[in-house]
Amino acid sequence: MKRYNPTLLKEEDNAYPDLFKRSPYNPIITAKDLPYPVHTIFNPAATMYEGKTLLLARAEDRQGFSHLARATSEDGITEWTFDKKPSIVAEPDLFPEETWGIEDPRITYMEDTKNWIIAYTSFSRKGPTVSIAFTEDFVKFDKQGAIMPPDDKDAALFPKKINGKYYLIHRPYSDGHKAHIWLSSSLDLKNWGENQILLNARNGGWWDANKIGISAQPLQTEEGWLILYHGVKSTASGAIYRLGLALLDIDNPFIVLKRSNDWIFEPEYDYERFGDVNNVVFPCGWILDEETGMVRMYYGGADTSIDLATAKLEDLLNYIRKCPKPIEDD
Repeated sequence: MKRYNPTLLKEEDNAYPDLFKRSPYNPIITAKDLPYPVHTIFNPAATMYEGKTLLLARAEDRQGFSHLARATSEDGITEWTFDKKPSIVAEPDLFPEETWGIEDPRITYMEDTKNWIIAYTSFSRKGPTVSIAFTEDFVKFDKQGAIMPPDDKDAALFPKKINGKYYLIHRPYSDGHKAHIWLSSSLDLKNWGENQILLNARNGGWWDANKIGISAQPLQTEEGWLILYHGVKSTASGAIYRLGLALLDIDNPFIVLKRSNDWIFEPEYDYERFGDVNNVVFPCGWILDEETGMVRMYYGGADTSIDLATAKLEDLLNYIRKCPKPIEDD
């Protein structure tokens, strides 16, 4: 598999300079790196824990079922340490919604409860649904079960209460309809209401037409809540997963202030274009270094590897400031 070579693409030759720069170490994790057999590893959630970068990634076995694998690193790039066995596994006897595995986590450190909450997809016989689990040490995980009915996935929590309520971004879907990004609120993390469409999947030839979903957890900034999301375009040769940005009001996340018309990141290199699912870049987590202002985005490449790209937060904010207010594309 060809690794990324930063000399292949010069920014001055690119009409659309990349906000995110790929790591020259990509792919930073593949299936062969784990201490036990897996088919693939991808779509990692990301957070900081005890001074180290911690990833919870989706790992798929040869039966076709997924579990979550923990990886830690001092520099967030190299020398990853893994649990010797799957870190979080499906427990269908206790949680029937996990019958066909668990997938695509997002990690949020919740300020008021002082713990981490993992929102993940449980794959039930009736379709995917959103589940959550609590942890204080990433060793013991207190599963809460499903919090949404199927079909629903691509869920992430905001890191604190806003006006006394928790907020969850998620993506319900039904056959024959477009897949939009929704926002819901809760007083107790169990019962959810105020369900509203937050971002519409656009129509026609747009890069994010018909199917969109949240990527990494919401990031609090001086401008508002910065949202990274994926859009899927269907082409004659298959789907292409690309990334865009949106900005939400800091006090009322139902208000979308800005939304990018262009995609900001797309599959370009072999490890993103060829794999179990071709042409996919799929982040489930990013980390902001408060001291340097750098954002590290961890993403799955082609459902086959874990990769890294970095951006300056100020560059992301400068970009989204120039984006238009969203207009619903009916």
